[in-house]
Amino acid sequence: MDNEIYSHERRHSHKVPVLGVEIAPFRIPFHRRLETFAILQWTLTFLIGGFGLTFFSLYLLFTSYYWVSFLAYTWIIIDRWTPSQGGRRFSWSRRWKIWEHMRNFFPVELHKTADLDPNQNYIIAFHPHGILAVGAFIHFGTEATGFSKLFPGIKPSLLILRGWFFFPFLRDYVMIAGLCDSSKNSVDYLLSKNGVGNAACLVIGGARETLDMEPGKHRVLLNRRKGFIKKAMEHGASLVPVYSFGESDIYDSTCNVPGSKMRKLQEFLMQFTGFSLPIFHGRGIFNYTMGIIPYRRHINTVVGKPIPVVKNSNPTRTEVEDVHSIYVDALKALFDEHKTKYGVSENISLEII
Repeated sequence: MDNEIYSHERRHSHKVPVLGVEIAPFRIPFHRRLETFAILQWTLTFLIGGFGLTFFSLYLLFTSYYWVSFLAYTWIIIDRWTPSQGGRRFSWSRRWKIWEHMRNFFPVELHKTADLDPNQNYIIAFHPHGILAVGAFIHFGTEATGFSKLFPGIKPSLLILRGWFFFPFLRDYVMIAGLCDSSKNSVDYLLSKNGVGNAACLVIGGARETLDMEPGKHRVLLNRRKGFIKKAMEHGASLVPVYSFGESDIYDSTCNVPGSKMRKLQEFLMQFTGFSLPIFHGRGIFNYTMGIIPYRRHINTVVGKPIPVVKNSNPTRTEVEDVHSIYVDALKALFDEHKTKYGVSENISLEII
């Protein structure tokens, strides 16, 4: 029914000849407006929330509300270790209705292939990053796709760049969803000092992977990403490969080849900010042609079978590479087994870079 409604919207939209913009119809179901609002707030949070709130807090220093900023930055100092010690999650915030509207916007679905034993700990490795890592947040930062029902007894903690936790106000907003920083200390805490049934959820390609992303391409940055393998071995945590079909298709983006001037500029800026600056666009609030909102394209995330890892507190490079090879093969097998179910041609292979 939702697809029929979306097709109806597109058929009844009209184009502005001069600008070439396809305008969204005025009369559409109210729940579609709620879905657009839900994804808009997350997009703005992800893209400009941190720096926007930082500039706002600096502005407040020159007003009669200077004490708000003073308290915010004092709190960051006092609370600086929390993001690497399990965060500050609240179950009620993970069940907000807004996350269900965000899920329905695309929609996003989570598919289980095997059980996860709640008496063990895991590193869930998510691929690919995409622009917003929408699938990773909805699955592991909310209950919109029913993670706790599919995997009872498992507590997922999505790990993100430590820089997010230096932004005033925003840091606490993301922590209540169970997000933690992606430092080594944070992974160590989750896998050794937080009991069992923990899943440290990592988006393996990270910010750099967005620079190699292209719609219709299935390319993941993994060849040099071995830190998560070493951590799994140090703690004896099972590795869980996850592939999100459609994650790279929700925006139109430009992949600048390594060595190009634009790519060098992007990599230079990423070294200083920790954030990548890919060139991309989606749709707008009231149009289907241009804007920062992602397109309504189905995302299907498949959780693979856990790969048992023998505990080794001091693995050698060769041992890490051996387990990494096993992981890469498992990810490829997961991709090949499910690709045709979710619109990928049989002759398409997963590209590992």
